[in-house]
Amino acid sequence: MMETRAQILPGTLDLLILKAVSLGPLHGYGVLLRIAQISKGALVIEQGALYPALFRLVRQGLLKATWGVSENNRRAKYYELTTTGRRRLREETEGWNRLAAAIGMILSARPEL
Repeated sequence: MMETRAQILPGTLDLLILKAVSLGPLHGYGVLLRIAQISKGALVIEQGALYPALFRLVRQGLLKATWGVSENNRRAKYYELTTTGRRRLREETEGWNRLAAAIGMILSARPEL
């Protein structure tokens, strides 16, 4: 049976987080759920990878973190994109789309007859 989950490529976690948060402010666990939801379960991020990435993105000024209350009445840190984060998301998305198109062309190549 084929595996339904995809491996996250090195360097793509930040892009996935930025995209998830671009859809609305989320707490850390909400980011995990949003990525899994959007990918229909194909991408599952481990908490051990997520939280250091969130910290790094805040430190880089791509995300802003504020404290709030979660759906289950717990104190939680919510993340949202900064202006710099929106710009980075746009740039990274354009680069990813160029790369995916180039790889797609290579994978669809057929032998010359």
